[in-house]
Amino acid sequence: MMDKDYIVKEGLLEKYLLDELDTDETKAVELAISEHADLKQKFQQLEADFERMAFENAINPPSRVKDNLKVQMEGTKVKQLPTHWLWAAASLTILFMLTTFWMYTKWQATKKELNSLQNQSVELEERLDLLEENYELTNNRLQLINNPGTIPFVLKGNDKIPNSRAVAYVNHDNRLVVVNPKGLPELPSHQTYQMWSDVDGEMINMGLLPTDKDLVTLKYIDRAESLNITIEPAGGNDHPTVEQLISYVTL
Repeated sequence: MMDKDYIVKEGLLEKYLLDELDTDETKAVELAISEHADLKQKFQQLEADFERMAFENAINPPSRVKDNLKVQMEGTKVKQLPTHWLWAAASLTILFMLTTFWMYTKWQATKKELNSLQNQSVELEERLDLLEENYELTNNRLQLINNPGTIPFVLKGNDKIPNSRAVAYVNHDNRLVVVNPKGLPELPSHQTYQMWSDVDGEMINMGLLPTDKDLVTLKYIDRAESLNITIEPAGGNDHPTVEQLISYVTL
């Protein structure tokens, strides 16, 4: 059985009215209309819209045509129109109705396509804003690294993660700290790297170090005596796990 949502989404009701479906599709649509009251209501609404558009697009003849016709009918005997004329008129009427409904269907499809293009435009604008934001952030970080007042510190891994390292860039004038963690090995998903500042023997949280980032901006801590990296549970920790200290450097 054809799903009613599929029928509505693919415009099969409109094609059914235009007799554009094959035999199997026609039977499927008729069965769905008979089994779903809301689908039947939508189909009836389409028929009503079609009829309304036909009337709205009808052209009223000038009033003099009616007067002339009345005079002729009064002065002459009304003649029976040939049967083939009636068939021709009926055919033209049906053709006009089908053309009107075809225009209505195309208008609906164009309206849907326009809405889709507008949504795509909004998405592109959002992506462009994000790219500009990322570019500005990266540019600011690079300016910090190249600033003469910035001091680089290399944090080498201990025996827990040998042959690894992170580089911290500290600028005391601007009170900024940026870290490149790409030299640290990737951790399991339930763990993360976290950096701490040692101030008078107290370890103060500076932030997390995701290894999928080239540069990470961390919190600047006044009077920091050293920078320390520990391995913590995913999401970070309120206090450092000393047993999981993997690197430190004295400032």
